[in-house]
Amino acid sequence: MARPSKCRKICSEPVYDSFRPEGFPSDGTICLTLDEFEAIRLIDLEHFTHEKCAKQMEISRTTVTEIYESARYKIADSLIHGKTLLISGGHYRLCQGDMSSHCFTRCTSAYDSVATSIIEKKENGTMRIAATYENGMIFQHFGHTETFKLYDIENGQITGTQIVSTNGQGHGALSGFLTQAQVDILICGGIGGGAQAALAEAGIKLYGGVSGSADEAVNAYLADGLNYNPNVQCSHHSHDHSCGEHHCGEDKHGCSGNH
Repeated sequence: MARPSKCRKICSEPVYDSFRPEGFPSDGTICLTLDEFEAIRLIDLEHFTHEKCAKQMEISRTTVTEIYESARYKIADSLIHGKTLLISGGHYRLCQGDMSSHCFTRCTSAYDSVATSIIEKKENGTMRIAATYENGMIFQHFGHTETFKLYDIENGQITGTQIVSTNGQGHGALSGFLTQAQVDILICGGIGGGAQAALAEAGIKLYGGVSGSADEAVNAYLADGLNYNPNVQCSHHSHDHSCGEHHCGEDKHGCSGNH
C-alpha cells in the first residue's frame, strides 16, 4: 500500500488566484495547487534552494523537486496555450507562524517579539512613515527591500528617524513587518498587486512609484507635494472558479487541527 503523502506547509493562501488571457477566449483551464504555488514562490521569487524550500515546507527535497517541476509545466502550459490558470486546492496546511522557518506572514504575534526588539515604538499621537531605503534613496523594488527608513511625524514635523533591517524577509512577510513597526504610511518605488492588497488589509496607506531621495520624498509628502503614482501596478484576479483538488483537512485551510 502506498505511504500517505505528508501535508506541505505553505505560508499563506494567494491574494490573486485566477489568471486568464485578456481579450481572447481561454483555451481550457489548468489548476495550480497551493503547494505548487508555494514552491514557485519560494524558489523562483525568494530564490530559495530546493533544500531550503524543503525545510520550510517540511517535506523532502525530492518531493519539492517533483512539486516544482509539476508547477513549472502547468505555468508554461497556461502561458503558451492561453489557458486559464486557477490556484486552488492541494495537499497543504497553513503555517501558524513558525519562528524557526522565518515565516511570519500569518502569525503577527510570533513576529512581534522580533520586530519590537529592533524597532523603537512610536509615541501616542505620532504618525509613522516608512520608506523603502538604500543609500539615502527610495529603493525601487518593495519585495526585495532590505531596509526601511522610519520617520515619526508630529504636527507636520519630523521628530525622529530610524533605519531598520527587514532581517531578510521578503514580499509576503513585509506587510507584517510594517504592521509590527507601527507604520501608517509607506512610500516606495515599484510594488506588486499582492503586496498592495496586504498593505490595504493592514490599514497602511501606500504612495508608490516614488523615486529619488527618501528624505526629500517624506518632506514633499508633508508639504502636500509628493509626486507618486496611485496606479503603480495594476493586476486582477477572480474567485468565480475552483478546482476539485484534495485538501489535507476538513476545509479550505488544509490539515485539520492546524487552524
